[in-house]
Amino acid sequence: MTRPHHSENAGVPMITLKLNGQDHQLDVTEDMPLLWAIRDVAGYNGTKFGCGMGLCGACTIHIDGDPARSCITPIGSVQGKNVSTIDNLHTDPVGQVVQQAWLDTAVAQCGYCQGGQIMSATALLKVHPNPSDEQIEEAMLGNICRCGTYNRIKTAIRQASSHLQEAKA
Repeated sequence: MTRPHHSENAGVPMITLKLNGQDHQLDVTEDMPLLWAIRDVAGYNGTKFGCGMGLCGACTIHIDGDPARSCITPIGSVQGKNVSTIDNLHTDPVGQVVQQAWLDTAVAQCGYCQGGQIMSATALLKVHPNPSDEQIEEAMLGNICRCGTYNRIKTAIRQASSHLQEAKA
């Protein structure tokens, strides 16, 4: 896949990307996929390139809290919105619980897809702290794990949900 380049036109306005709680002034075109702006320009490398078509979920980030595929999202469409990546998830209380459940359950095998998996699971638990099996399956649909750790992923989501329920009590 060819990556769009930085803007080389003098006078092209900078794009402000609110990424992981900080404003980043980026000299890129509005049609640049958000994934490349995050990785190549802003320097956050936790978000991974998988398929480039929004089908595998490796590039999942949050836009205003909702999961989105950064490989097919143009940077121009997120101006004024909060973009969060796996690189900053440790600052999110729900994200912390999900990451710990992933470790406790030993979900990762090769680990390549896990950033996207964790971002999708965190978004799910913020909306549905005690999700049904159907809600888990729907939220995780499209997050592909080549190693087939789907049962461990579901177990980790259930464990994170239990911890969140206990913390509320």
